[in-house]
Amino acid sequence: MQAAAAAFLHTLSAEQRKEAQLPYTDLARFDWNFTPRARKGITLKTMNAAQRKAAMALIRVVLSQEGYNKAVQIIDLEHVLRVVESRPANDTYRDPENYAFLIFGTPGSEPWGWRVEGHHLSLHFSSIDNQLSYTPSFMGSNPGTVMADVPQKGRRILQAEQDLAFALLHSLDASQLEKANLGAKAPNEIFTSNSRKASLAKMEGIPMAELNASQQAAFKKLIMAYLQRYHVTLKNQQWAELEKHGLEKIRFAWLGDHQPEIGTGHGHYYRIHGPTFLIEFDNTQNGGNHIHSVVRDLTNDFGEDLLEAHYKAKHN
Repeated sequence: MQAAAAAFLHTLSAEQRKEAQLPYTDLARFDWNFTPRARKGITLKTMNAAQRKAAMALIRVVLSQEGYNKAVQIIDLEHVLRVVESRPANDTYRDPENYAFLIFGTPGSEPWGWRVEGHHLSLHFSSIDNQLSYTPSFMGSNPGTVMADVPQKGRRILQAEQDLAFALLHSLDASQLEKANLGAKAPNEIFTSNSRKASLAKMEGIPMAELNASQQAAFKKLIMAYLQRYHVTLKNQQWAELEKHGLEKIRFAWLGDHQPEIGTGHGHYYRIHGPTFLIEFDNTQNGGNHIHSVVRDLTNDFGEDLLEAHYKAKHN
């Protein structure tokens, strides 16, 4: 990651580097969002071909091939939205070039980090004392299922995240479902939104400990649908953390419709909540065809826990 970030910065002019690099302590690091808007950083629109290649290589090095494909397809959905919303080809609201890269600090001089962000994609990485934080991590899909008559017709970028959750939900018996189901109406948005620190009042839903063997396997497969977005080393590290804090404590909770249909009233939401991490999935907007999903580390978003330990050690 350090080598890829340095290589990317090397392709930029001095003027571009002023846009693309901020101190690690800059509060812009916490100002994240997943809506179409102007952002700090250098966008794909202002890069030449070599710079774009170096920027995308930075994403490729931290994600798995599957995760990288999702990121590229999320960006490509801006083309679909231009068609669906009858926007002109030069529209700048639905813009596949409005994805900004921003480096915090100097790669190799700890702590340092970077992010890439645009509509429905917000990935954050921090390196502190040779340890890596990679949350918050947001991926969305509008449409969730492409229904328009376009080359991307039928595409479902977050298919596994949706289908595996329904499979788990439908495997629950009546008493299990009573614990997992929190209500008939799904929220219009993920509860933690774009908050700096993710926090929910309490852990709700059914814990993995109360599932049978096949249900536990299905639950683990659902969790892995999120973790396998990342490079295999990151995936394995996070799974080890979940095991360390107790897989049996992780809870699955559901709100909204129980059928995977598109249309008014068919929105649904679920979350996976453990002692140290949180996953939220919301598909309620546009008649249940507009997905938001996020992975949050409840102790170490933006590398905050690692950074605190770093400063304590440095002070001592």
